[in-house]
Amino acid sequence: QARAGIISTVEVLKVMEAFVNEPNYTVWSDLSCNLGILGTLLSHTDFYEDIQVFVRDVFSPIGERLGWDPKPGEGHLDALLRGLVLGKLGKAGHKATLEEARRRFKEHVEGKHILSADLRSPVYVTVLKHGDSSTLDTMLKLHKQADMQEEKNRIERVLGAISQPELIQKVLTFALSEEVRPQDTVSVIGGVAGGSKQGRKAAWKFVRDNWEELYNRYQGGFLISRLIKV
Repeated sequence: QARAGIISTVEVLKVMEAFVNEPNYTVWSDLSCNLGILGTLLSHTDFYEDIQVFVRDVFSPIGERLGWDPKPGEGHLDALLRGLVLGKLGKAGHKATLEEARRRFKEHVEGKHILSADLRSPVYVTVLKHGDSSTLDTMLKLHKQADMQEEKNRIERVLGAISQPELIQKVLTFALSEEVRPQDTVSVIGGVAGGSKQGRKAAWKFVRDNWEELYNRYQGGFLISRLIKV
């Protein structure tokens, strides 16, 4: 209704606040998706930082309740919910989440304590979103060293979280390199497009500048339509 202009978005945010004690993964996934759409729209306005504060306020109680480590008797959905919530808090700049993600990332890179599969994406996204060129270099090194395609894909999907313009360009160049399988290039460009306002503009320019190569690579296939959509 808010998207159709029938009610105010304020009403939607008030309803979202009521879910702060919600334990269900599916509900949080929906909240996350809708807040993501709002965040994308508000990234073009002065309210972007306000929506990040709102995300931190709504997601921090469930984040504290879940913690970082699995509890006895937890189900698969709890693990999914933990990854979703920590990723959302990390991207929104929640201080405690950011500090813990950096600590765990460092231990992971050093081989002291390898991150579980369900925590890798949220940790990677968090450190990249608030990272610098050395963070990106470390991620690209992890990509090169990964012996499983699943891990390579996981890294490819999150590289777009980096926010500095020159690093965004580096990720886009990487997307078309031999390091990335042709069928996975779209995931890297899509990650950049969805990562930030700067990323969206840079990805759109990159697609136009490299249209001939991309079109020749995917012509007639579903990947070209997916690329246009993202």
